[in-house]
Amino acid sequence: MGIQCVDCVREQARTVRRPTSRFGARQAGGRPVVTLTLIAICALVYVGQLTNDRVTFEMMFVPLLAETEPWRFLTAAFAHSPNGVMHILFNMFALWITGQYLEPLLGRVKFLALFLISAIGGSVGYLLLAQLPDQLGQPSGWTTPTVGASGAVFGLFAATLVLNRHLGRETGGIIGVFVINGVLGFVLPNIAWQAHLGGAVTGAAIALVLAATAPAGRTVTETASRRRWFWPAMLGVLVVLAAASYWRIQSVENAILLQLYGG
Repeated sequence: MGIQCVDCVREQARTVRRPTSRFGARQAGGRPVVTLTLIAICALVYVGQLTNDRVTFEMMFVPLLAETEPWRFLTAAFAHSPNGVMHILFNMFALWITGQYLEPLLGRVKFLALFLISAIGGSVGYLLLAQLPDQLGQPSGWTTPTVGASGAVFGLFAATLVLNRHLGRETGGIIGVFVINGVLGFVLPNIAWQAHLGGAVTGAAIALVLAATAPAGRTVTETASRRRWFWPAMLGVLVVLAAASYWRIQSVENAILLQLYGG
């Protein structure tokens, strides 16, 4: 019977290349840890909202406060309407379904980046499309708060659609889910369709970057080199979102000044 050196076996295990997905995720299996963590955070925040109204107030996104309290672009995705449990249940179910698919495909870090940046994109979409009042003092979208992970979830929907198209996989199911939920955003009251749109556009953009930085038919060296561009591209997406928000805020401030001074 042969004898193997324990240290030699360990060294060989470190040098063996582990299988990865098209997008560089290690095929380790197991539970979608990031997805479960995000759901747990949203659930804990929801309990906090039910026990203290201040939690909702501090986390909700309001376009009027976007410039002075920019953390709300992200925190709003982890809070939900405390007036009804269906809001959080639907979003968490959608997060669970898409997360089980996308997290193993992309890897934990990239999946988390997709969720968080899509959440920010949802708030930016709401900011860009929020309706201004005809006269000062009137209620408008600019002063109406919004909460929920819907923007991030729509980002996951859009990313799934783009990536499945890139991989040549079935897209009929996700298209149906995407269209139905998109229509509901325009039909049902008190739903921020602007955030859905912003999140979807952002998620699709990130998926396009993923597809571009993980091309098929390349050598290992070329693929690794292209994948390094993913994070600089994500920084670029954030810069675009920040620039769009700054432009919108400045435009609104100028419009308010015109209303005040009748210019």
